[in-house]
Amino acid sequence: MRLLLVEDDNHVAAALSAVLARHGFHVTHARSGEEALQALVPEGPGFGVVLLDLGLPDQDGYEVCGKIRKRTSTPVIMVTARADVRSRIHGLNLGADDYVVKPYDTGELLARIHAVSRRTVAEEAVPDGGSALLLGPVRIELPTRQVSVGGAVIQLTRKEFDLLALLAQRPGVVFRREQIISEVWRTSWEGTGRTLEVHVASLRAKLRMPALIETVRGVGYRLVAPAA
Repeated sequence: MRLLLVEDDNHVAAALSAVLARHGFHVTHARSGEEALQALVPEGPGFGVVLLDLGLPDQDGYEVCGKIRKRTSTPVIMVTARADVRSRIHGLNLGADDYVVKPYDTGELLARIHAVSRRTVAEEAVPDGGSALLLGPVRIELPTRQVSVGGAVIQLTRKEFDLLALLAQRPGVVFRREQIISEVWRTSWEGTGRTLEVHVASLRAKLRMPALIETVRGVGYRLVAPAA
């Protein structure tokens, strides 16, 4: 798999590139946001994952993420020292697929790369069947992967849509955390649990319906269908 590593520290990039190469990745190193964007032109090499450090010398990492998402649907993993949930939600809102908080374990990073790279259109956790799900003012169009609330379209990331579509199939039914991670992230790796929490928080904020997804403490989550 080809991987675009966006990292301004050459020493960090060299060490990480060596590790990634040992695990079968072909790494292209971009030292700035502009280099990353130039590497992602349509006629350039295709990448399976973009590993984006937010501490870049020329542009804010969040801004770069937004520009990347406008150019390509390639999964983006943010690397950040900002551990607060609000910063993570902001990254997800801009189109990031996942994040890793510094300092991170190499095994954790590799697991997250493999988890997001396994995503394909055929694998997305969108159930077969009807073309739309109606939950009060919420409309989920499965074929087009579009969500609207009261007629207003809400922009969701791939994983946010997959998560919402999964829960919406059986309103009121509790989905265990392990089940959600298995079906949406296609992995059983326990470290994905924190990512699930951030995606749930992001969905609640974007839909402006914090009560739509209920946390069942110690078990998982369920969707509470709102009144029409």
